[in-house]
Formats: sequence, C-alpha cells, structure tokens
Amino acid sequence: MKASELRVKNADELRQELNELLKAQFSLRMQVATQQLTNNSQIGKVRRDIARVRTIINEKARQS
Repeated sequence: MKASELRVKNADELRQELNELLKAQFSLRMQVATQQLTNNSQIGKVRRDIARVRTIINEKARQS
C-alpha cells in the first residue's frame, strides 16, 4: 500500500483501513503464538502499513 493511494481516501475510509490492518496484525500475532505463521515478514509489512495510515490521518487532521 502506497501513501499516494491513502491520500486520496477520506477520513472515514482511512479509519476503516486502520481497523482492518489492526485486525490483521492481531491475527498475525495469534498465528505466531500458535506457531502457524510461516512468513514472518508479513508482520513488519502490516506494521509499516499501520504507520502509513496513521501518518496520513494525522496529516489530514493538521490540514483541517
């Protein structure tokens, strides 16, 4: 997910995207705990996506 894709979304869409990413992160953490996760790099990708979304949300809040 690129920041340019996120910048065209409105605040509600960004919050929805953030909730989905947080659920995905929780799911990945549970898979790690039960030793079912085979690709550990997914955790880092989701964390970076969460940070991107939060950054864009904060940028839009400062502009208003």
